[in-house]
Amino acid sequence: MAKVFVPRESEAGETRVAATPETVRGFVKAGFDVVVEHDAGASAGFTNAEFEEAGAKIGYELGEADLVLCIRPLEPEACGKLKPGAIVIGSLQPTVHTNSVQALANAKATSFGLELVPRITRAQKMDILSSQATAAGYQAVLMAAAHLPKFFPLLMTAAGTIKPARVFILGAGVAGLQAIATARRLGAVVEANDVRSAAAEQVESLGAKFVDTGTPPQAETTGGYAKETTHEYLMKQREILTKHVSDADVVITTALIPGRKAPVIVTADMVKAMHPGSVIVDLAVAAGGNVEGSVAGKIVDVGGVKIIGEPNLPSLVGTDASRMWARNVLDFVKPMFKEGGGLEPDWEDEVLLASVVTRDGQIVHEGAKQAQQSSKDASQ
Repeated sequence: MAKVFVPRESEAGETRVAATPETVRGFVKAGFDVVVEHDAGASAGFTNAEFEEAGAKIGYELGEADLVLCIRPLEPEACGKLKPGAIVIGSLQPTVHTNSVQALANAKATSFGLELVPRITRAQKMDILSSQATAAGYQAVLMAAAHLPKFFPLLMTAAGTIKPARVFILGAGVAGLQAIATARRLGAVVEANDVRSAAAEQVESLGAKFVDTGTPPQAETTGGYAKETTHEYLMKQREILTKHVSDADVVITTALIPGRKAPVIVTADMVKAMHPGSVIVDLAVAAGGNVEGSVAGKIVDVGGVKIIGEPNLPSLVGTDASRMWARNVLDFVKPMFKEGGGLEPDWEDEVLLASVVTRDGQIVHEGAKQAQQSSKDASQ
């Protein structure tokens, strides 16, 4: 019987947990022995008693685990405690956390980065980027509404008519579309922009106006993600966007390019053109930011305009973000289940091949290998 271990996340501000009582039941039903670290789910609202009721034991058994489920990459010291052949599943960020990746390889652990899962129909239910972007887009609008010194909806009162807030959303991926839907529910007038032509129909279907800045060639990867655009296109885009940004009460930026620094879309000049009291939420701040002047973990005031740089918005709705993450994980692992509570990865499965980072003592993900080499070159 294979053992699953769910550690408590150690990073400050991280409230999520990689398994919930619901998904623990799924593992137990399949024949696994599940151990959850004490209070691993407390910040997300899941008690030790709930995990025990679902069939888990409360304890710390990292070194005995066959399968470790995490949110953030394990620290190198923790990786060194893994037994050979253990499988680690989480958001590994292999091009950033090079020391952890090397430690996983040294421990002869097999590891999968769920952020690397390909965007194909079969893998939609395993897609943590989409599930966590849903949480981030929703929370971004709530944060903006809390900081904006205006109402979001149109109000007709005895004291006069209050105009609705104007919200401009840059990037209409999962986070952007959720932000549009949330802002519309709160009664705001919403505009949105994206470099992908297919986004216009999605934006308008949610009741927002699409701001067209033209579509650069090859604006989208085969996996459905936005690609980095040319400098010429970026300059043209900024020129068109400037007026819409200056007219907005709230700007929410969501433009991310997997494995690359986020593009700067909102310049310092655009920020200066906004009215005092306006709010910007930069969802890409952890990847360098879409907004010039945004700082991860801080609210920056520029001439009365607040730039919010919260790097981990999903953790602000940790209960439901954990529920979605945990379901993604269970669906990712299910194809590996074998009778009797064991694990057997199918190495011909395109989902596993795209997301594996380390295997048999080696770093096998190309991006991770390049990052390792760059790190070595920089240290010499």
